[in-house]
Amino acid sequence: MKVKVSRRAHFNAAHRLYRPDWSFEKNDEIFGKCNNPNFHGHNYELIVSVYGEIDSETGFVIDVKILKDLIKSEVENAFDHKNLNVEVPEFKDLNPTAENIAVVIWNKLRPHIDLEKELEVTLYETPRNFVTFSGMN
Repeated sequence: MKVKVSRRAHFNAAHRLYRPDWSFEKNDEIFGKCNNPNFHGHNYELIVSVYGEIDSETGFVIDVKILKDLIKSEVENAFDHKNLNVEVPEFKDLNPTAENIAVVIWNKLRPHIDLEKELEVTLYETPRNFVTFSGMN
């Protein structure tokens, strides 16, 4: 029997959506106010879920304290109060859309989660706009 264990976290970050190979006008047409050259910020909400079998000794799928510490070290410390375009190496050549941020977070967490367990990342950019990534399908 598989069970899903989730941990909610948050971070605040600024970004700008644009492609340097496009004109300002094309960036503005595609990304709108998210193309602000002075950047703009979000209060991101993050839900990290781990699916797996319940360990017969501990009763856990994953110790939530371990998951909490992992999110803190790999995500919050790397992204919180940062300009994603400027200060986070993963976005040097990657547009920091919610979709790309979720994939980057998944990739940062995946090496630390037992491969027998499934990992899912849900990222809320606003209370109404969110993306979910659960690995390469």
